[in-house]
Amino acid sequence: MTFHDFTFHPRLLDGLDAMGFSKPTPIQEQAIPVILAKRDLIGCAQTGTGKTAAYVLPILNNIVGSEKRHLNTVIIAPTRELAQQIDQQIEGFSYFLGVSSIPIYGGGDGATWDQQKRAMEGGVDIIIATPGRLIAQIAMGTIKFDHLEHLVLDEADRMLDMGFYEDILRIIKELPAKRQTLFFSATMPPKIRALANKILQNPVEINIAISKPAEGILQQAYVVHNEQKEKLIDTLLKEKKFNSVLIFASTKENVKKLDRNLQRLGLNAKAIHSDLEQTEREHVLREFKNKQLTILIGTDVLSRGIDVEGIDLVINFDVPPDPEDYIHRIGRTARAATTGTAITFINEMDQRKFFRIESLIGKEVPKLALPAELGNGPVYNPEVRTHSHGASGKNKNSGNKKPFRSKRRPDQRPRS
Repeated sequence: MTFHDFTFHPRLLDGLDAMGFSKPTPIQEQAIPVILAKRDLIGCAQTGTGKTAAYVLPILNNIVGSEKRHLNTVIIAPTRELAQQIDQQIEGFSYFLGVSSIPIYGGGDGATWDQQKRAMEGGVDIIIATPGRLIAQIAMGTIKFDHLEHLVLDEADRMLDMGFYEDILRIIKELPAKRQTLFFSATMPPKIRALANKILQNPVEINIAISKPAEGILQQAYVVHNEQKEKLIDTLLKEKKFNSVLIFASTKENVKKLDRNLQRLGLNAKAIHSDLEQTEREHVLREFKNKQLTILIGTDVLSRGIDVEGIDLVINFDVPPDPEDYIHRIGRTARAATTGTAITFINEMDQRKFFRIESLIGKEVPKLALPAELGNGPVYNPEVRTHSHGASGKNKNSGNKKPFRSKRRPDQRPRS
């Protein structure tokens, strides 16, 4: 199947051809006909499956075929980085269409707010917004939803994790009841399901590879003491050349510390975190996307808000607190048909967390031996609780580990 098999406007197909898009991904192949048929949709798909294009393309097709132009679509996203990413994809797909879009997010200066306000007052086809900033614009009366046709909630599970449930309901009260609602989420826990049932009308549901890493990802792990982590990163990055590396840490403090230490080691690395001004963050992301920056360091927010091709290594400096976040982190590599490597550092305190991840993905991740110069790490024994902070370095049996045994049925989702 190709994109020409859909009933897309010729100018939209011209844009896809110019960008080199020929065959739809599974989520696109299943979702596009449903959206073109004006049905509400629940799309459950992991990151990297092409879900943004799955809803953007049929929406653009609807807009370009309209006789009257007005605010047609509101897309709600959890982070400014994801809002910008979606806006960039719309800009690319609509190159030959003359469709306008504007990302609405906080964190900018007064000039950014004025630009957003003027764009909405002057008329725009698509708004991509974070919940808080959209509510602020609604309160100012700058947005008119009278003719809205589409509402998209992207990464709905992440929005609820970040505490946006009430904001989403408040926004929906302002929208026309007669609209098409498209709901995308990587996971479907009960609270997400309840929200979907509340705001969708007789939806079609599509599930694509829920909670499973892409097949092209080589997953590996090292069992380490905390003081061995930075030395291990240095060794890994110097023994093999990587073109593009993402390092995830669980706290902003660890991100900033890693930034300082990796630069001190002479590595081409920069961090992105909330203490940076928005313009600084955008500059760092642009450098990384343009391959001027080899190593980007960030927290889990980054795992949902970056879309960069050619990332060949993801390092989890800390084990993520939620097994689902592991899926999102490592999903930044091996995009589409490519391959990549994901390496996780597991200290003694994080072993039970990583065991839950292995339970979720249904397999053991190989634990590699540490380089000899780093010494021995802890034993991987996740089913024994430990009160150590993994700093003693006393255990000399790092080569031993207990075999993986999942106590959950495959359909049970482990919880933190």
